[in-house]
Amino acid sequence: MDRFAWFKWQALLADWELFAGGLARTLTTSACALGLALLVGTILGVLGTAPWRVARAVNRVYVDLIQNTPLVTQVMFLFYALAHWKLYLSTFAIGVIGLGIYHGAYIAEVVRAGIQSVHRGQLEAAFSQGFTYVQAMRYIVLPQAAYVVLPPLTNQAVSLIKNSSILAIISGWDLMHTGDSWSAETGYYGPAYVLVWAIYFLLCFPLATWARRLEERIARTRGGEVKPA
Repeated sequence: MDRFAWFKWQALLADWELFAGGLARTLTTSACALGLALLVGTILGVLGTAPWRVARAVNRVYVDLIQNTPLVTQVMFLFYALAHWKLYLSTFAIGVIGLGIYHGAYIAEVVRAGIQSVHRGQLEAAFSQGFTYVQAMRYIVLPQAAYVVLPPLTNQAVSLIKNSSILAIISGWDLMHTGDSWSAETGYYGPAYVLVWAIYFLLCFPLATWARRLEERIARTRGGEVKPA
């Protein structure tokens, strides 16, 4: 009971602006990183279904390299290795680039699967009308694939928000780092981590629920069955 003593929560409430700042940094970093991940993932996903072997090889190398190495090693590389080469980035830039590149690999696979879900005849019909591959993807295939890939993309957004806590190891002043710093300074670990846990839950649970319901709606529209995760 002592760890939930009221005076500890009062101290937490007195420093609410500090946690609000950490939340703002988490949201800003996550939003920018998600934008980068969508850009990278869409481009690499299209390359993964391209008729050119080199393009597919680029997709495969990128996805395999990123997905099979821990996110923490990629963030630490940006933080330490680039500085060793006299390339200094802010913790915000490292967060955006690190999270964007990491989740871009997963989004690339989502986009590739979405493209492959569109009947091949759609692409062939576009070619018969004089479309280039890029034009066919932009105007014909990707708009049809967007509805299918939306639920897994939303799940990637949820994962990205949670993974933004990795910035705590490089003093990114995100929500997690704020909780770590405040609790280390005050010694009130219980309230700090309960609050951080609750905020992450309130951010992620609505998105995850929406993605699940959207997936069920798509399955009903297509007359299929929703497989349990």
